[in-house]
Amino acid sequence: MDSRKLGYSLMMLVALIALGTIAYTYFEGMPFFDAFYMTIITISTVGFSEIVPLTKVGRSITVVIIILGISVGTYTVGIIVQWLVSGEIQKIFGRRKLQKQIADLKNHFIICGFGRIGQTICQELFEDSINFVVIEQDHAAIEEIISLKYLFIEMDATSEGALLAAGIMNAKGLVAAVNSDANNVFITLTAKGLRPDIFVMARSSEEKNEKKLIKAGATRVVSPYLIGGRKMAHVLKRPTVVDFLDIATMGNKLGLIMEEAEVGQNSGFIGKNLIESRLRQEFGVIIVAIKKISGQMVFNPAPTEKLEAGDVIVVIGQTGDMKRMRAIL
Repeated sequence: MDSRKLGYSLMMLVALIALGTIAYTYFEGMPFFDAFYMTIITISTVGFSEIVPLTKVGRSITVVIIILGISVGTYTVGIIVQWLVSGEIQKIFGRRKLQKQIADLKNHFIICGFGRIGQTICQELFEDSINFVVIEQDHAAIEEIISLKYLFIEMDATSEGALLAAGIMNAKGLVAAVNSDANNVFITLTAKGLRPDIFVMARSSEEKNEKKLIKAGATRVVSPYLIGGRKMAHVLKRPTVVDFLDIATMGNKLGLIMEEAEVGQNSGFIGKNLIESRLRQEFGVIIVAIKKISGQMVFNPAPTEKLEAGDVIVVIGQTGDMKRMRAIL
């Protein structure tokens, strides 16, 4: 709504009431309250009879008040109706646009809960241009999500309807990160009931609930408080190691980062060992580990280690070199 237009119309309405009250008091000799009452019923055109018989001057004042009152009142009501109608239309179109954007997503992530953990996850995904949808029902959190221009569903994350609306049938994975472990268990059960093959990462506030989440079908369970406590202890015991891991995993001003890249089914590197692949020479990366398609993790792989389709290579290097390497792999 244009607040200035509404402000002007209200000022005109107040001014008209004041002038009418003064005119009836001065020209018709009415008491102040009677003059005020006469002005109000005249502006509202309710059709009540005159309080006292009016003179020609009084009737002329009444005619002027009726004309001005209808004009100002219509103008004010029109502004308010326009705001209500346009606001509702914008909301309807906004919801439809949002629903269409979510329906078009493929291989995205669903983030259940926009608390401290959910916000951090969304920020990381957003910075890497990874598609995701947030499911949240807290109004304050929704306002923040809108300001950040994230896709969202304003529903209860434990319901099937919310997960379906978020596109779980086409999603790559789901994060259960609401504040309640019980709700995270329920979200995991619901998600696995709809998509048994979907990757589910669940947050656990208490270590004793990790087994319950695993039984519910969570692929990974993360306890932020446990991880935070261990990291603080490691800072005390091995600060240099922690600094290195922060540089490798969080990114830094040097542009170094630890990343992973999968060997594609049609990659030209299939069957080659690390020497033949020339990954170190061509891209300047440090190969930390290789996760074989069987699930075996090979740390600090030997130069003779052969690459196979589906292998995931964990490397440290420059961000730009990482993108080129992933494209070739």
